Amino acid sequence: MAILFEIGRLYTRQTEIHDKYGGNRQSGISVSAAHPYIFLFSSPRGKDFGYADGWAAENEFLYTGEGQLGDMDLARGNLAIHDHRANRKELHLFERRARGQYEYLGQFEYSGHSLKEGQDMAGRRRQTIVFRLKKL
Repeated sequence: MAILFEIGRLYTRQTEIHDKYGGNRQSGISVSAAHPYIFLFSSPRGKDFGYADGWAAENEFLYTGEGQLGDMDLARGNLAIHDHRANRKELHLFERRARGQYEYLGQFEYSGHSLKEGQDMAGRRRQTIVFRLKKL
């Protein structure tokens, strides 16, 4: 495992992450097609959209899956998190600190998920996926 990022350091999402490694520049779950990495981006503003990410324990982070309308399912980025080991992809987690600036929290692995009732962007009740990520 090569060290890509320094824990606690701020990185510019566009230039220091996506320009170098690829991945979707808009999504919270960004899978690189050219490298064995999945970048996860969390933001305190996510609470405004029904996402409740955060530390559950010293080495466990709860990360809400993707999808803004309707029930979330294990597809697209959510499936990428779930299957990252089988697909030989590393999970790297960042948390927003300022516009375009993300603090690197470390490399994680999927350790399970649960369904939680919440609201989508339209205010309708729905099932959200909450991933349990274990820090490596």
